[in-house]
Amino acid sequence: MTGSLNQTTAIRIEQMDCPVEERLLRKALEKQPGVLQLHFNLMSRVLSVTHQPTALEDILQVIRKIGFTPELGTAGRPGDTAVTGVSGCCSHRHHHHGGDNHVGHAHGEHAHRHDNAVSSSHADVSPNIAQGLLPVWWRLAAGGLFALIAELAHWFGAPDWLVVVSAVAAVALAGTDTYRKGLIALRYGDLNINALMSIAVTCALLIGQWPEAAMVMVLFTLSEWIEAKSLDRTRDAISGLMDLAPERVTSLQPDGTWQPVAVGLVAAGARLRIAPGERIGLDGRILKGMTTVNQAPITGESVPADKQPGDTVFAGTINESAEIEVEVTAAANSTTLARIITQIEEAQAVKAPTQRFVDTFSRYYTPAVVMLAVLLAILPPLLFDGEWRYWIYQALVVLIIACPCALVISTPVTVVSGLTAAARRGILIKGGVYLEQGHRLSWLALDKTGTITQGHPVQTDMIALREDRPVNEFQLIAASLAARSDHPVSRAVYQALPPQAGALLAVDDFVAVPGRGVQGTMAGRQWYLGSPVWAQAMGVGGPTLQASIESAEQQGQGVVVLMDDRGAVMLFTVADDIKPDSVAAIAQLHAEGVKTLMLSGDNQAVVRNIARISGVTEAQGQLLPQDKLDAIRRLQSQGGEVVGMAGDGMNDAPALAQSDISFAMGAMGSDMAIETADVALMDDNLMKIPEFLRLSRQTRRVLIQNISLALGIKAVFLALVLLGMGSMWIAVFADVGASLLVVVNGLRLLKAGQATGVA
Repeated sequence: MTGSLNQTTAIRIEQMDCPVEERLLRKALEKQPGVLQLHFNLMSRVLSVTHQPTALEDILQVIRKIGFTPELGTAGRPGDTAVTGVSGCCSHRHHHHGGDNHVGHAHGEHAHRHDNAVSSSHADVSPNIAQGLLPVWWRLAAGGLFALIAELAHWFGAPDWLVVVSAVAAVALAGTDTYRKGLIALRYGDLNINALMSIAVTCALLIGQWPEAAMVMVLFTLSEWIEAKSLDRTRDAISGLMDLAPERVTSLQPDGTWQPVAVGLVAAGARLRIAPGERIGLDGRILKGMTTVNQAPITGESVPADKQPGDTVFAGTINESAEIEVEVTAAANSTTLARIITQIEEAQAVKAPTQRFVDTFSRYYTPAVVMLAVLLAILPPLLFDGEWRYWIYQALVVLIIACPCALVISTPVTVVSGLTAAARRGILIKGGVYLEQGHRLSWLALDKTGTITQGHPVQTDMIALREDRPVNEFQLIAASLAARSDHPVSRAVYQALPPQAGALLAVDDFVAVPGRGVQGTMAGRQWYLGSPVWAQAMGVGGPTLQASIESAEQQGQGVVVLMDDRGAVMLFTVADDIKPDSVAAIAQLHAEGVKTLMLSGDNQAVVRNIARISGVTEAQGQLLPQDKLDAIRRLQSQGGEVVGMAGDGMNDAPALAQSDISFAMGAMGSDMAIETADVALMDDNLMKIPEFLRLSRQTRRVLIQNISLALGIKAVFLALVLLGMGSMWIAVFADVGASLLVVVNGLRLLKAGQATGVA
């Protein structure tokens, strides 16, 4: 936590979207006076710096010295929390089209993406090239032409001066930006791809490899541009989520007219009119009209949902059949869609184990290979009478191979693609660590009410156990207590109260006892409404009560007991149906090798009955929150077990926190669920968990493939060099080719999110 006098400033840097730039900025800024903390969101090209107020201008000046263009897209605000993102690769990312219209600021204010966007988009060129005499394409084309002339002149034995002049012109035209970046990197002691390529091309020129040096620089610049375009698809996939909500909505004005208004200017409480076929711009509650809404962008479900007055609608969804009027319940920067986008960006900060390994490995890999290149250049000539020029050339080839570009980008591209694919299907994963760990899930514990069952039990019967008051008075007392509770069983008792029963009674000293029930004082008497377990703990019982409880439980019904200080007064029975998809979801989990355990506070007979119908592996009932927590710990103590927990209530919170992967059910519109769960399911459909498992396993396979490709290709070409069969051309193709392969392979995961048709 930073002090109140410090502030966090979000700085947009168009050139920053690769670990190379992040590392360079870290080295330049970490020792800068007044800088307290750095957070990088490479996907959005935003650097959030926590600093002393007087240090901002010096920070901006350091960034400019590196050759980057800092832009203050949002003002620094004390106490702001920045997010970290990891994405991109070691290449020139100056060619991203329309990047400024998709700025993902650290606080998810996607609704302001056009209003707050920075004014300059760099027109697909880096600042250095933009200031040149020719646009980037012409410079690259001209460099390629001169490189070709150098090759042909050398091939046909033209004068040496023509070869030299053509090669130097090609390197100058195509490689100016690479040299500039390389020199800056060397100044900060960073051996990135620009530094290695600059050294390799310069040394190639010095030993007289003019045509090859020229062509290598041109090919490198061209391939970097192609690689940047491929990688931009990952960023565009998240940017596409931002575009789901319209920029303007039709809002009721004070003078009674309906006018188009920018979504960023609409406050909670405003009234909107949404036409058939129109995208809903903000979260709200329907005031007028009945329609169907396609909620696929939020829930991943393609079947439209029927909506009527009082129902909730969400930004980014589509009103399909009729005009509706909606009262706005959330401003643009706090809609469900905005929170989803924010969580996807923040998820990039939670590095998966594979990514942490790759980051650590790459820090040692590059210096080791550079040292190998140095030894290769000097040892064979010194020890084995080798030709200096030949072995220096082979060392230059190794230098190009030394950059771990493909390895560095193999994990973030794959993980971000997987996170985005999951979001398209209504599965919000809070970090790559959970996406990767999901394939190891061996046990899934499930709450019963609201997770396996509908969560909306209805009262089926009530039995008076005393006759000192009319039955309708006891029912009113129970409903008055139940109305103050948020437990589904209590709500069933309250909702069963007939309208003619009269107004609810005033309840004093109300207390909700977790896992037990509720209590309060009415007309000077203490009343309790809760589970049979609570009744037993209070010493309340009797043959009639016990027989009624056993009869109801044998039928798979829940029981609620109304008690006072004299004993049990009335017994209510409730039933909760299993969700239509629960049985199929549990069957799929078993098919995926995951064992299931139902954890419930209901009595064992009800739990056993639901378990029999749903097909769960094991079931435990009459559990308090602590008991659920202990059940998770027991599973984890079996050794090597990765245990998940799916739930939707506060009673599940301790078990959700203890589990290795927690799944929040029904997270759509719920701030608490989205913020606390590892995986938030944007509807309450258990089928999303088998989908998550399959996506996790597919992501794992792609990660292994990408790391194997990146390291395998490097190993093959290092072996060729050591055998004296390498060339700079081959090294460039190997380096960039491997990067392109892992990017394209990682992007395949995006197809996993296209089944719903979400853009």
